Amino acid sequence: MPDGELDEAFELGRTCAIAAECGRDLRRCAQMYGGLFPRAAFGTELYQTLTLNAAFSAPWASADRLKVFTRTSLWVLAVDWLIDHAATTREQVTRLTRECLAVADGAVPRAAATRFLADLRDELATVKDFDDLRWLWRDQLARMLAGMARAWVWRDTGAAPTLARYLDNADSRGSSFVDLSHWIYSGDVWARGHLEELRAVSRHVQRYLHLLGDVASYRRDMSWGDLNVLALDVSRAEVAGAMAELTREADALIEPLRERSPRTSSYLRRQIGFSSGFHGISVG
Repeated sequence: MPDGELDEAFELGRTCAIAAECGRDLRRCAQMYGGLFPRAAFGTELYQTLTLNAAFSAPWASADRLKVFTRTSLWVLAVDWLIDHAATTREQVTRLTRECLAVADGAVPRAAATRFLADLRDELATVKDFDDLRWLWRDQLARMLAGMARAWVWRDTGAAPTLARYLDNADSRGSSFVDLSHWIYSGDVWARGHLEELRAVSRHVQRYLHLLGDVASYRRDMSWGDLNVLALDVSRAEVAGAMAELTREADALIEPLRERSPRTSSYLRRQIGFSSGFHGISVG
């Protein structure tokens, strides 16, 4: 085997091993927060997707440095499930949002979802810069929860948003909250010093991932009664066009980061590339 192929195979094997280690950590997390992860929604494939996404987005990182990425990703999906499927009233959504934000501010958790969030908060607090960055983390958390609540209202009332409004609500996906948490915990010095700038780029990538996720999960969303862009008054061609434009715009925003923080630039590009490849949907 040529040296280049051997090196590539080694890196792929190493990345998969890191993903497997992350997967073991997530399964332990699922056991710790009883009842938060029903098997019908949180099967083996979901854990594999989360850990592969983390490992291939930042293949230079160890499993320990990726644990906030994977755990936050899992927590976001749990909260999304609680709002989309467990909540039957607007008051329940509002109460969950209020409790999560209170825990972000330091309150004692009262349920499995907020206990998991408190543990994430405390792990981030082991980073010396977290005191200065906590407001940004909380702000992105609030944006995510507000987006999820807005999506719940759209679904509950049957009020179909336009494609533009739907994209403006992409914080409901939670990937920018995951990115921000990961950069606080494992980002380089430049990244931690420019999180507001990076958050703007991350939120643009998130818009692409928001549409990609809907295209990939259309049948499941329809069977579960979830909100999906393809169920709005918009064609597949319009969605594909929007995704292609978002990819071009994201690339233009990511490119200037390459010299300042090569790994951050690579991470954002890999977020797009991995998710597109995993779902078999071409980029651009």
